[in-house]
Amino acid sequence: MSPRSRGPTGAPHPGLDALAAEARRDFAHLRHPAPNWVPCVAGPDGKPALDVLVIGGGMCGQTLGLALARDGIANARIVDRATRGQEGPWATYARMDTLRSPKHLTGPDLGFPSLTFRAWYEAQHGAAGWERLSKIATRDWLTYLLWVRDTAGVAVENGVEAVDIDPGLELVRVALRSAQGEQTVYARKVVLAGGRDGSGAPYVPAFPSLATQRAEGQRAEGQRAEAQNHVFHSSDTIDFARFKGGSVGVLGASASAFDNAAVALEAGAREVRLFSRRSHLPQINKSKWAAFPGFFHGFCDLGDDLKWRIYTYMFALQTPPPNESVLRCDRHAGFTLHFAEPWRDVEPGAGRVAVTTDKARYAFDAVILATGFSVVLASRPELARVHKKVLLWRDRILPTEAAQHPQAAHFPYLGRGFEFIEHPAGAAPGLGNIHCFNWGVTLSHGAMAGDIPGLAEGVNRLARALAAGLFVAGAANVLPALARHDDRELEPTRYFVQR
Repeated sequence: MSPRSRGPTGAPHPGLDALAAEARRDFAHLRHPAPNWVPCVAGPDGKPALDVLVIGGGMCGQTLGLALARDGIANARIVDRATRGQEGPWATYARMDTLRSPKHLTGPDLGFPSLTFRAWYEAQHGAAGWERLSKIATRDWLTYLLWVRDTAGVAVENGVEAVDIDPGLELVRVALRSAQGEQTVYARKVVLAGGRDGSGAPYVPAFPSLATQRAEGQRAEGQRAEAQNHVFHSSDTIDFARFKGGSVGVLGASASAFDNAAVALEAGAREVRLFSRRSHLPQINKSKWAAFPGFFHGFCDLGDDLKWRIYTYMFALQTPPPNESVLRCDRHAGFTLHFAEPWRDVEPGAGRVAVTTDKARYAFDAVILATGFSVVLASRPELARVHKKVLLWRDRILPTEAAQHPQAAHFPYLGRGFEFIEHPAGAAPGLGNIHCFNWGVTLSHGAMAGDIPGLAEGVNRLARALAAGLFVAGAANVLPALARHDDRELEPTRYFVQR
């Protein structure tokens, strides 16, 4: 029996039940899921190896799961270390009221009309409700994604974390850890679908008083203790109620900076000061221009120089915060925005945090670093065996360009199927069986893994690459399988010839 469809309140909803039934009729009409066609391959343990292991069960991972079923790749497994509903940012650090993407965008539906957000919303609010809707509420987007997952039967194993990835010539060995202990699995293809930090980590500037031993200024585990739980990254789990009546400093001028400032103010913070190193906010979201089919289809075929110039240009200009996020802060008297005032040091101690800028020294009850995410493969513990062997963009550009754009230079240089490419200096057989499908794809393919506009194109491209790779890997069996095929079409007729 299919699970009951539930609306945003968690109660069963008859409109969604009817829509789920319509979706399943669509699946039947389109023969979804397709029959499995991938021959079984045994692992070193004698058990059937997975054809695809997807690490990450958020929006990208579950949409890929839908595509694999559509394309007849049944022996796949999707794991996520978070609990159900906590995958990705939507219920965790995405603190905006609404998505910034236009409501009409599709992606997680992969072309099934009954799986679109519009269909889901109209099933509950009608066509008139859809017309009244301006932007999608973040909580609705999460509820919708879970409904798509359940309706399409995409299985995500929660509470399972990949802790070690070791590629072999034909199979990738992966150590998985869960509450039941550690398990070793073998997979022909592994997809890293870990979201914004899937190729790196939350970025923390290397302030002198928060100095770490880790390269690239990345967060060390002991740093939280040193900061006495008063220094947070915007992606952390934060109890904003503790800021009631207090003061909070926020570093950054992105959407997440304003959203975190707004939540602190709404929780009762007496004052929130937001600091930007720029003299004004970014004004134009250039990535909106790049969200059209020609860009998504053709960007991968551009030369390296033009790809590099396009994205370093967009990264340098940055993206303005949505006007809703800015207005959400400005309605509070306790909000102050400091322009052209970068932070030089952050010094926690005695229940307070001192922030030093070029202009003054401030004392806050807590600070939030809305400084985004780095792309540094060395920050991913599960990639400890392979990160030095992966070709990066810094290996494909002039040293002067790498020095001018050091963060972009650390992005992995990916193949046409999002696969890692072996660095010429490092022998890594089987490295191409690991596919990167997170923010790290951006310089090689465009924003196809995480941002809604490019999601469907990215998933379809990846699913085709996985299917092609699995087929080619079994090419030696094609002729024998073809010879064994015995479809006796003419047997009911007098022209049938017994072989």
